[in-house]
Amino acid sequence: MVAEPAIVGNSEILQVAEAVSREKGIDREAVIEALEQAIQVAARRKYGHEMQIISQISRKTGMISLYRQRNIVEVVENYATEMDLEDAKKRDPKAELGGVVSEALPPIDFGRVVAQTAKQVIIQKVRDAERDVQFNEFRDRVGTIINGVVKRVEYGNVVIDLGRSEAVIYRERCIPREMFKQGDRVRAYVEDVRRERSGPQIFLSRVHPQFIAKLFEQEVPEVYDGIIEIKAVARDPGSRAKMCVSSNDPSIDPVGSCVGVRGSRVQAVIQEIQGEKIDIIPWSPDPATLVVNALAPAEVAKVVIDENRGRIEVVVPDEQLSIAIGRRGQNVRLAADVTGWEIDILTEETSTKKRQEEFARLSRLFIEALDVEDVIGELLVTEGFQSVEEVAFVSTEDLASIEGFDADVAEELQRRAKAYLDNREQNLKNKLKELGMEASIATVPHLMPEMLAPLQQGGVKTLDDLADLARDEFNELVPGSTLNAAQVDEMIMKAREHWFKE
Repeated sequence: MVAEPAIVGNSEILQVAEAVSREKGIDREAVIEALEQAIQVAARRKYGHEMQIISQISRKTGMISLYRQRNIVEVVENYATEMDLEDAKKRDPKAELGGVVSEALPPIDFGRVVAQTAKQVIIQKVRDAERDVQFNEFRDRVGTIINGVVKRVEYGNVVIDLGRSEAVIYRERCIPREMFKQGDRVRAYVEDVRRERSGPQIFLSRVHPQFIAKLFEQEVPEVYDGIIEIKAVARDPGSRAKMCVSSNDPSIDPVGSCVGVRGSRVQAVIQEIQGEKIDIIPWSPDPATLVVNALAPAEVAKVVIDENRGRIEVVVPDEQLSIAIGRRGQNVRLAADVTGWEIDILTEETSTKKRQEEFARLSRLFIEALDVEDVIGELLVTEGFQSVEEVAFVSTEDLASIEGFDADVAEELQRRAKAYLDNREQNLKNKLKELGMEASIATVPHLMPEMLAPLQQGGVKTLDDLADLARDEFNELVPGSTLNAAQVDEMIMKAREHWFKE
């Protein structure tokens, strides 16, 4: 309870402030400021609400001083708050226009009504101070684990008693199928703390990925000491989780340390999260190795990395496909979350078919664009060329070094490639002009003249219109496009490039 406001104007008032400060755990200065404000409110009730009254309590003696302040103006419109310069100089010879004159007021008699008003002000101020203390305390605990007791359950939301504060775990932040009743002890992750009108709101979670990391920090001393580092955690709460770990000490096995003797450490964590299975994965700086580890227990035959798109194509034997994908895609989804790579799972047959189709598409492109025989087109694809631009602008020496080519062949191929590109650019400009589209669209890569009409019919006339498109929208407008996803993305990002220039 807040102490009865004994406003007596001597050292007792300091004793009251000290007692309230200790009882509520808030700063003594905050209590004294609350008392000063309460006295101001009481004084205004006595002298008039429109007056500017300041109260001060001596921090040494407890003496209360009251002052009325009036602004110095040329023309007085309100005598309660204003004073002309002539009168002001009678009280203070140094007074100036725009300044303030303070006048001492006689002590007031704190009757029952005034004291009650002061009490309400003090209670409110002390409550505000308590809330500030709670907010600052829990703001620093965001990202940690906290213990509490279930106070009540409302529509699936669990209210947790933390002692001097309450917190809430919303239903969607509870692990599926877990039930709480009043009096249960709960551990949860402090996800957020917000300052709201009703006081600090503390939001807890038991499904946050970092909840598992913090539980291991409590169960595994090597994690707590920083010898073992938890790199990432991905969860399907209540079902399965994957956690990447690495060791800063080569002599310590990070996986074995987290598992513990006969699984004692990992089992302690599993019990806390309602039996959720945890795959502990050794972290690797090599993306291919990391993804292979994350997809375990599936066996991987081949990995192809596309660093530009942040995607990894994983080829698995036919009989391993279901294991790699997992139930409802859980295994590959968690592996993607924990590694940060988008993962495409393919069987060996599908991968082979896809590569054959890509090989045929590129071969046809070179045969038509460069007007060469099939064997030359296929040879360029085999050597890794992906576009006519690459043929046009690679060094002649590199092109001539291909087995079966010489300098004359290389120069001729580059001449034809550049002629093809010039012709394509001119056709593109002509087509843009014919369709009434912005000429700057021609600057984006991979855009073909035959794509313009469908785009124009879809309302794309300017570079901004093209930049507004998503990959799926582009494919809908240009269904016959031979561009792959990466090329479409590159085209759209190039169109957006001018948005980010200063």
